[in-house]
Amino acid sequence: MSPSLVWGQTYTREEVHSIFAPGTRFTPQTGTWGLHGIVAIPDRPGDFVFFVTYGQKQGSHHFDEGITSDGVLTWQSQPKQRLSDRQIQGFIEHDEDRNTIYLFLREAARHPYKYLGRLKYLSHDAEREQPVHFKWQIIDWNGGEATHPEMPIQPLAMGTGSLPEEKLHPSSPPGRRPNGQGRAESTQRFRARKVADRARQDARNRELGLSGELLVLEYERTALRRAGFPELAASIRHVSVIEGDGAGYDILSFEPNGAKKYIEVKTTTGGAESDFFVSSAEVAFAQVHAKSYYLYRVFDFDRASGSASFYVVSGSLEKQFALIATQFRAAR
Repeated sequence: MSPSLVWGQTYTREEVHSIFAPGTRFTPQTGTWGLHGIVAIPDRPGDFVFFVTYGQKQGSHHFDEGITSDGVLTWQSQPKQRLSDRQIQGFIEHDEDRNTIYLFLREAARHPYKYLGRLKYLSHDAEREQPVHFKWQIIDWNGGEATHPEMPIQPLAMGTGSLPEEKLHPSSPPGRRPNGQGRAESTQRFRARKVADRARQDARNRELGLSGELLVLEYERTALRRAGFPELAASIRHVSVIEGDGAGYDILSFEPNGAKKYIEVKTTTGGAESDFFVSSAEVAFAQVHAKSYYLYRVFDFDRASGSASFYVVSGSLEKQFALIATQFRAAR
């Protein structure tokens, strides 16, 4: 009987093989499943198993890999692979909603591998190859529960310095990523930046969402008071709290001339470039009310201080973002 795949559990290569390629032959220390670090899953184009060993060497090359406290994996391809290789281009274009890459990691040779979950492509180093350097988000990351003290966890650098007087301070929207090019970074930026993608965690975190909405609520009220419109400030409604999530927006605010502002708030502890989820109701509402619809993207939220940065985009969401279908409702 084949073992089941359980997050955080340890497996031998043979056990992993029996999960993903039952009925095929396994030979220890040789062949695809017995030796390789990148293994394509049979009959599932675009799906892979990654076997990673910390401190591994291949010839004169030493693999420099690690995981941040937020589950960002720094990973290197095989030493001979180039940016132009078909497999590397496939990894750059990897869509975690269509294909799956499973991560199995061990601290030393001859140890069993620990299953740490599925991977989401974050970025790659556009200046180095042979090997190619990637950053992946471990989608199922549970922090320290997955690790042992000897694992080279790389702590995520946090900014320091005095906080601004306001809890919420504006920023410019990040540039849009060109289709099909992934998120290419210079070597300097690749080494300095290990920003986690938290879209799924953020979507499930109601406390985080509410915190961001309260920041925007106070920001809007303060702006109207400072502009000399205290009556309008008092009329702002926190719709998602009063009515629930069905309205298609979170906050009803106003322009100084009294025109309505329909505000949707998306909050993350990650950076400005982090993806986020929107519902079909939110997309539809933004289409109908494009002239008065505003999305406030609250990012770098700091729970300790209750502060964050944000940017605003207005109008129909499909004109501002690449909307990727992640679910379908099937009916007969």
